[in-house]
Amino acid sequence: MQKDHGSSAPSTPTSARLRHRRRSNEFNFEMSKTNGNHLLINDHDKYKSMWIRACSSLWMLGGFLLIIYLGHLYILAMVVVIQIFMASELFNLLRRAHEDKRLPGFRILNWHFYFTAMLFVYGRILSHQLVNTVTSDKIFYKLVSKLIKYQMVICYFLYIAGVMWFILTLKKKMYKYQFGQFAWTHMILIVVFTQSAFTVANIFEGIFWFLLPASLIAVNDVAAYFFGFFFGKTPLIKLSPKKTWEGFIGASVVTTISAFVLANVFGHFQWLTCPRKDLSTGWLLCDPGPLFKPEYYPLPGWLSRWVLPWKEVAILPVQWHALCLSLFASSIAPFGGFFASGFKRAFKIKDFGDSIPGHGGFTDRMDCQMVMAVFAYIYHQSFVVPQDYTVEMIINEILRSLTLEEQQILYTKLGQILQKRMSDLITIFGGLLYDPHERSTKDSVSDEVDRGFSC
Repeated sequence: MQKDHGSSAPSTPTSARLRHRRRSNEFNFEMSKTNGNHLLINDHDKYKSMWIRACSSLWMLGGFLLIIYLGHLYILAMVVVIQIFMASELFNLLRRAHEDKRLPGFRILNWHFYFTAMLFVYGRILSHQLVNTVTSDKIFYKLVSKLIKYQMVICYFLYIAGVMWFILTLKKKMYKYQFGQFAWTHMILIVVFTQSAFTVANIFEGIFWFLLPASLIAVNDVAAYFFGFFFGKTPLIKLSPKKTWEGFIGASVVTTISAFVLANVFGHFQWLTCPRKDLSTGWLLCDPGPLFKPEYYPLPGWLSRWVLPWKEVAILPVQWHALCLSLFASSIAPFGGFFASGFKRAFKIKDFGDSIPGHGGFTDRMDCQMVMAVFAYIYHQSFVVPQDYTVEMIINEILRSLTLEEQQILYTKLGQILQKRMSDLITIFGGLLYDPHERSTKDSVSDEVDRGFSC
């Protein structure tokens, strides 16, 4: 009997390393050389994929709305979970089972760097909220104050410990793979935690500044899918064959209109507009501020007489900011998706993972969100937050930076300074008070000042 030469060929380490089982998210990009064959309008299974995508989208939407209702702390927990899934998908992208078997504990080292970065980023962002949460308990307050004070030192030595761990685990003939994984891990940390820092900051500035940008990206993605599904005929970019100009333009129009409407709807809920100053989960009540107070614009006479039943329309000032966010979400943020598409084509995979049916992995859903979160924070700090220092900003900085004892010293010194200024003013104008009645008035004012600061 003739032997099968394919099965009897000796296996070498090189060939064993090259042969691997195709994963579920791998994709053969050589199946077609033209973009047109990949358009959704030409896809025979498009209705089945649309149904799967719609069901998983509704499931995600329901869970997302529940978390939004529960509040800031639960949204933060959701962001952390999404980041862990994203990091896991990206870690697995360049991992090789053959090499990992020879490097026990190497995966643990990746997660060591990840959680060190998490401690550093969230410790810096949430220090103010954490201090405000434990101010009622002196023991916890002192403990938290010490941790915040030495947080950078702790994170630094944790990172150095990871570097030393990495150096001690270097093995001959594995150097290139290990240093590649080391560089890949740091790139993941930069990508994931850069956007996460801005996302968390947006949450505590008010859920509005997290929810609106995220909603605009979702609306743009859904609108682009449906416009491309029914009308897409002109390919948009080679990196993402299913993207079409019809979907891009239609999504831009829908996103702009949705931004104006959603900003008005979200702006009427204090739960969404009030910033959170601590890590509690209680209900929020605050002054909505001028951005969320309606301004009334009169309508032209012919329009109110023949078309609309009212003479003026109420618009929240934040709706104009929402239009700026919508322009970015529809025109620039999609390039985050194009970047991810090019990245996947470079590694010859269809999706980063298969955690979400019909959508791929969490990284596939967060590509545009990462770009949008950074822009939303920069826009909010540049054009929404007052540039001049306010009393509230100074007080927040004092609470964030000073311990309780230092705050008491500051209070005492500030009282002494103000008391001295009041005394100088009374001395300056004292020469004008000559009659006994006015002199008694001056003395009573001085007594009131002294009594106020002695409290």
